[in-house]
Amino acid sequence: MFYDQNLAIRYPKGPFAMWSVYSFTGASILASIVFSLLLFLSIDDDPLMQFLFGGLAIVFELGKFFAWYEVGERHARRNYSGMIFALGFYAVLAAISIGGSVGGINSATNKAQSHVALHQSKVNAFDMQIAAIDKQIALNNVAAEKYIQMERIATGVVRIQNENKRLREEQQKLAVQRDSLPLAEQGSVVGLIDSLASFLHTSPHTAQLGLVVFLSILLDFFAAFFVGLIGEENRFRHQYRHMKPITIDSFTSGEMKEPEMLSHFTPTINSEFDGTACNEPNKTAYERVIEALSTQQVMCSKRAVITQLKLKPDEVDVIFTQLFNEGIVSKKANNHFQWHGLQG
Repeated sequence: MFYDQNLAIRYPKGPFAMWSVYSFTGASILASIVFSLLLFLSIDDDPLMQFLFGGLAIVFELGKFFAWYEVGERHARRNYSGMIFALGFYAVLAAISIGGSVGGINSATNKAQSHVALHQSKVNAFDMQIAAIDKQIALNNVAAEKYIQMERIATGVVRIQNENKRLREEQQKLAVQRDSLPLAEQGSVVGLIDSLASFLHTSPHTAQLGLVVFLSILLDFFAAFFVGLIGEENRFRHQYRHMKPITIDSFTSGEMKEPEMLSHFTPTINSEFDGTACNEPNKTAYERVIEALSTQQVMCSKRAVITQLKLKPDEVDVIFTQLFNEGIVSKKANNHFQWHGLQG
């Protein structure tokens, strides 16, 4: 059975899809701006300089996404030199943005790490006190042995034993306080970093840096994808609105009283085709397709041409291949055809 994936008709996205796209785009751009602000605002403590650097960060971020939008626009117009220039401009701004995002996210993860470091310092303090008590008990035991050798058990050894008992009780209290420290201070980000460090057999600092760089690049590409999606959708909507559909008006409902006579009618195209018949013998199928596409009376897709001009799928495949080779149409990234018009 004949099937061509290029024959699928595309329609503009609905309101829900577009609201979702705009929401994702706005959230990702806002997050990228915030992370860049965290880095640029930390450059200087002077309020005026912070205002200037903050404005610079916002300009860089918005300019970056506009440059990416221009990349799609110039590619659609086949202005490849302009596209390369816009792409280079975007790459510079994206590098600055990714650096800002790395600094902002790294600052947030360092704050989470500081809570863990504070918790660990408390644990270490208790461990040091417990270890000091162990050393004191060991010294007392040495002194007790000397008292035993001097046969002064009643005066020296008993006093040392009481002192060791007091030290052990203090040691137990310290151990209880150490073990009762809350573990909730260790956040999920720190746990993720520790897990990555164990999995990659590297240090937590290296794992943290890799995670921060990955998240920064992912955030930037995520926002760029949706900005490009909005640009592509706007271009398609503009083309879709200016596309005039072909209608068959050779006969009205009043002329269709007897069904057996339908086979004798040959549908004709309306005045958009200058009054010529759809299957006019003086025009080839190639000429009819060129005329329909150039007057924007049919969408630039195989299924639309097959449906409106009543042509065979194999014949339309050959015509579109010839149009593509002549540069009259081109294929977009989604395999849909785009009309460019007759050259010269």
